[in-house]
Amino acid sequence: MNVAEIITDKRDGKELSAEQLNALVQGYAKDEVPDYQMSAFAMAVYFQGMTHEEVVAFTTAMLDSGDRMSWSRNKKRVDKHSTGGIGDKVSIPLTPILACCDLDVPMVSGRGLGTTGGTLDKLESIPGFRCEMSMDEFRSVVNSCGCAIVSASKNLAPADQKLYALRDVTGTVPSIPLITASILSKKMAEGLDALVLDVKWGSGAFMKTLEQAQELARSLVQTANGMGVKTTALITDMNQPLGRMIGNALEVDEAIAVLKGEGPEDVTELTIELGAELLVSAGKESNVEDGRKKIQQVISGGAPLQRLKELISAQGGDLNASRRLGFERDVQAADSGYVCRINTDRIGMAIIEMGGGRKQIGDQIDHSVGLEFLVRIGDKIEEGQPIAKLYCDDKKVAEYAANLVSLAVGTLPSPAEAPKLIIDRI
Repeated sequence: MNVAEIITDKRDGKELSAEQLNALVQGYAKDEVPDYQMSAFAMAVYFQGMTHEEVVAFTTAMLDSGDRMSWSRNKKRVDKHSTGGIGDKVSIPLTPILACCDLDVPMVSGRGLGTTGGTLDKLESIPGFRCEMSMDEFRSVVNSCGCAIVSASKNLAPADQKLYALRDVTGTVPSIPLITASILSKKMAEGLDALVLDVKWGSGAFMKTLEQAQELARSLVQTANGMGVKTTALITDMNQPLGRMIGNALEVDEAIAVLKGEGPEDVTELTIELGAELLVSAGKESNVEDGRKKIQQVISGGAPLQRLKELISAQGGDLNASRRLGFERDVQAADSGYVCRINTDRIGMAIIEMGGGRKQIGDQIDHSVGLEFLVRIGDKIEEGQPIAKLYCDDKKVAEYAANLVSLAVGTLPSPAEAPKLIIDRI
């Protein structure tokens, strides 16, 4: 293998063969290809992109750099992936719901990235919960509960773990081919039959424009289907928080509310829609409308909440144990008018400032901080009106975070139209 030639070919816009991409990735995973050459390759991909065939081959090579899960149960295996957003806790209620629909859900999830919260950080607000498990333990929990939510082991797509860290410091994170390979190499390692993707766009998402989100969704769907996993994607709005609760312990509470039939309308709607997509893709229902009815029926029966308790217990946690919250303060509106804009990214920054997210790798998470967001785009507010409840013990930090939240809300004197939650299906 001539790595310099591979880099040069991609730099010049040539299409690389599956053999070239596989040799490059396996060499990198074995430390035979140095970081500086992989950095050059990533930058070449950033500027030149990849064909569909290249993305499939590159993702497959990343997948083949590590282990794949094997299963003995004769059940369809499904999963969901979100590109991340503020207040997105859908994985927590959706996982047990799907398990109650006679599906196995071996979910490998992640921690917070940038201003977006991570499912694992939220679940770790539950006393005793353990997300790091061996593959045998992971398999055992799925076999007993029908679902598990764990962190990626070092043996799942190790080339991706190395490359992602490299991309993070070389300005090559926003590359759709590289994002596609990173997401799907880990998901494909789970041994799935079907996958649904929640690709978000807006002020609180990685994809700031609808067009970028649609391009990423098409790449993910085409690649995953090209690798033999039935996949669909929903494009969803992240120009305001999803639900009311933002922050780790608070979001667990809201996820439980969804399973009790008491959750916010938007979180419940998205949970049902993503679940319905998977029921169709897995062959459990013939159309999305029947899938919606099935999901609603399962929630009404109460079984998913019990299944979530079983999952948490199997992973060492106690869902009934107290989850402490910080001191409560009101955040007041700076202006009167109709809410026309919410800088959702700034709200995520407020959570990080309070310790609910990480400024750098290794930072400890304070699960007790967060906020309840009380207004939506289109609402009429008055100056001084509470627009959020903030939970934080440190008064000085809380005042700074409250200012970020207040400034995140923009108003107009005339009514503003509320955004649609689900924009597109791919």
